[in-house]
Amino acid sequence: MEKISRRNMIKAAGAAVAGASLIGVDAFAGQSAGTKTTQTGKRKKVLVIGAHPDDPESCAGGTILKMLAAGFDVKVVYFTHGERGITSVSLDESARIRTKESIDACNKLGVPYIFMNQIDGESEINAKRYLEMQEIIKAEHPDMVLTHWPIDSHRDHVNCSVLVLDTWRRVGNFFDIFYFEAMTGLQSKTFLATDLVDISEWHDKKVEALYCHKSQDCEDWYPAYHLKMEEYYGLRLAVKYAEAFIRFDQNPSPHGIMEV
Repeated sequence: MEKISRRNMIKAAGAAVAGASLIGVDAFAGQSAGTKTTQTGKRKKVLVIGAHPDDPESCAGGTILKMLAAGFDVKVVYFTHGERGITSVSLDESARIRTKESIDACNKLGVPYIFMNQIDGESEINAKRYLEMQEIIKAEHPDMVLTHWPIDSHRDHVNCSVLVLDTWRRVGNFFDIFYFEAMTGLQSKTFLATDLVDISEWHDKKVEALYCHKSQDCEDWYPAYHLKMEEYYGLRLAVKYAEAFIRFDQNPSPHGIMEV
């Protein structure tokens, strides 16, 4: 039997992943420059909607940076101000601190941001909240939205995701949805990725942005959850680090490359 080197085994594993239509591959691998723009010539726009300060950074920070480098127009939306993220202070003080940390993180990433007015731990789904999400998405008119996978143990993650999907249905399905995961096992459940993004080149800067959330003890939970997730998906792509997404398809078909 021919002896196979470890390097060749890694190359073969990467090729197997790239050829598996339901596993997914790097979102930008092999994509032409034309995919950076819409048919009208405008840069494609992406909204990353996270339930709390640090959710966009931890769940999709590397992808945000990679999209920016590839020429896409990216904006972060925070569903809440993280009012219950610091238990030793009042809700108002926690919101103030975490809002400042979010702005610092967005400055580090190099993206603009929007804050919605839901309350951390008390987010709602009702007629008023449906309209709020619709107004933001209609005003921004993104080509793609990245947001929480709806099967999750955190109510805010679920509610954020449900409001995005309702908006997609009501405004004419003009944007694509890709779901990200948060602390799989503890929060996101039954997450089976369809699309993977190689973030190795942008990993360090992602971590720098995430660690702007100094009040959140990121040094404890990030290595315990998200770093392991990134390493796992990196193994599937035969790279060092990757982020994972579930593509929402109303008409499922074989795929694996995130069209952005």
